[in-house]
Amino acid sequence: MTNKPITRRGVLKSGAVAGTGLALPTIFTASSAAAYTNEPTGGSVTLGFNVPQTGPYAEEGNDELLAQQLAVEHLNGEGDGGCLNTFTSKALKGNGILGKKVEFVTGDTQTKSDAARASAKSMIEKDGAIMINGGSSSGVAVAVQGLCQEAGVIFMAGLTHANDTTGKDKKANGFRHFFNAYMSGAALAPVLAAEMGKERRAYHLTADYNWGWTQEESIVASTEALGWETVNTVKTPLASTDFSSYITPVLNSGADVLVLNHYGGNMVNSLTNAIQFGLLDKVANGKDFKIVVPLYSELMAAGAGENIKGVLGSMNWNWQLQDEGTKAFVKSFGEKYGKPPSNSAQTCYAQVLLYADACERAGTFNPCGVAEALEDFEFDGLGNGPTWYRGADHQCFKDVLVVRGNENPTNAYDTLEIVEITPRAQVEYDPEHPMFAGGSLGKCNPGA
Repeated sequence: MTNKPITRRGVLKSGAVAGTGLALPTIFTASSAAAYTNEPTGGSVTLGFNVPQTGPYAEEGNDELLAQQLAVEHLNGEGDGGCLNTFTSKALKGNGILGKKVEFVTGDTQTKSDAARASAKSMIEKDGAIMINGGSSSGVAVAVQGLCQEAGVIFMAGLTHANDTTGKDKKANGFRHFFNAYMSGAALAPVLAAEMGKERRAYHLTADYNWGWTQEESIVASTEALGWETVNTVKTPLASTDFSSYITPVLNSGADVLVLNHYGGNMVNSLTNAIQFGLLDKVANGKDFKIVVPLYSELMAAGAGENIKGVLGSMNWNWQLQDEGTKAFVKSFGEKYGKPPSNSAQTCYAQVLLYADACERAGTFNPCGVAEALEDFEFDGLGNGPTWYRGADHQCFKDVLVVRGNENPTNAYDTLEIVEITPRAQVEYDPEHPMFAGGSLGKCNPGA
């Protein structure tokens, strides 16, 4: 693979001031002639890509942006077509969406909910974006999903793993392709019990926002059901960069497993601190001490380097899968950018294609027609195997990966090995499961 420059054809840049706070509820209005918010009237249609370009999840966000741009190129008939060639739905023809050329605008969420809402608001109101995609934080996803519901546009969530996104905070205008914390627990716990035993004592360090809370809850519930004991759960600020003060108490806690409910730069730093304190060289309760990272990404693994060797976790997708959709996407992404894509990149790429495909199948950009086309939609060929978008909560269901930090990598991108592909049936749950109940999907809002 060779590095190639990133080009943007027909790209508009959002004028959002990302840090602007929103003191009052946002009120959106559509023109009296429009049937729905930002109904396209010319020869193009604008999508809004809202990702963290700065902050602790910036590396994930920048990879998402590369994938979003690639999806736009494929929709417009440029490049090799990628997953348009493998997607089981054949509605997309490489001539834009419903014959209109696809353009896009971008915003920086900064991994902050108010900044993310402000940039999404600008893209919708100023730039005419008819769909918002992106995010690498569940706090951001919940905030932007709520905004899109108010605005009358579709939100195709990017990387968001908290149960809340399609649980208590679910919205009729929002859809999630990424798996969630419950699914991580359901896939990971049996492997942890098989490899580490059922008599373990776990200490949790948890990012202090809605993703961390639901990730901790899910892993605690799934491991305790198999016999583990939870010694302590400690919340850490999202802005933390040095976790040394949080590691010291672990040594005297009686725990023999440290669970890091951290993501992005937080996980790289907390794992590095744990290794520096020699946790993996310790013996506790007569057992070798272990570390678990429930939610992995390739970018995190690369950032943590040798520290992730042997450490178990879960993933939504991995570039080493051998299905036809994965191979098509990895080829396109690799030839353009000179590296394999991350699972967050794959999610955003798939979400852009799924939105466009739903428009084609519905024959409209009206968000309510698009939502109806996505609900209970079953498909294959985008890299995750057979996938179902459940109509009841707009959560998609597919196989989940359990992975381990590679002990003997063969190249810079061979950081993780797939331990198990957990079948979809093992991670499914009822929409009224206690971890997800309490919210109402409500009705689609076209915004007019």
